Amino acid sequence: MDLTGSSALVTGGAGGFGEATVRRLVERGVKVVIADLADEKGQALAKALGDKVTYIKTDVCNEESVAAAIQAARELGPLRTTVIVHGGPAAGARIVNREGKTYSLDTFRRTVEIFLTGTFNVLSQAAAEMAKNDPLESNQRGVIISTASIAGYEGQVGQSDYSAAKGGVIGLNLTAARDLAPIGVRVMCIAPGTFFTPAYRMSEEDAHARFATGIPNPKRLGRADEYAQLALNIAENDYLNGEVIRIDAGLRFNI
Repeated sequence: MDLTGSSALVTGGAGGFGEATVRRLVERGVKVVIADLADEKGQALAKALGDKVTYIKTDVCNEESVAAAIQAARELGPLRTTVIVHGGPAAGARIVNREGKTYSLDTFRRTVEIFLTGTFNVLSQAAAEMAKNDPLESNQRGVIISTASIAGYEGQVGQSDYSAAKGGVIGLNLTAARDLAPIGVRVMCIAPGTFFTPAYRMSEEDAHARFATGIPNPKRLGRADEYAQLALNIAENDYLNGEVIRIDAGLRFNI
């Protein structure tokens, strides 16, 4: 798909994957809305990248908030690319621990709300906006790229909420692609393995030493720009649709 003159929406655009994706899109000449709750980071990134970028404080679980972000993208140009890469609460407890205490149902609900329901909220509204676009070659009007995780396939101990939410994103992908095919909107999903992002709150060297030992090749954590490079390739390749792409260096989570 030709991205010339278009706009993009990146939820979680102030974070690791999101920032890298915003930068890749801007380099390609796309005008981008950074949709995030991290005001300081989002505003700083928008300022650094110039007038092609706008930051909009956005709660992906709120319909009006997402609608405002899409409106901001529309003002920059036809919305043809949406990348859903927002973060959320980290998993970290067994369903029942050794003391017999169950995992918090409220926490489980919140994780699913952010990662799965939030993804659907952005996807559905972005698709409705893309349906208004003039069609390009092969009747293409836009592409939506969601973000799952390899935990959606083989979650580790303590990841019940996160794995369930990301598994839901994976399950949503093909159905959404089929639903949106008549309006010329493609839907793809990226399932990252273990990547180094600011969420680790440690140096990259320490993160490599602690978390990269089980990664086959290359034997290191992924880099955010490698995610962003894939997202841009998906946006520009019209024949990628309805698929989940693992980007994990061959990693498979074990118990």
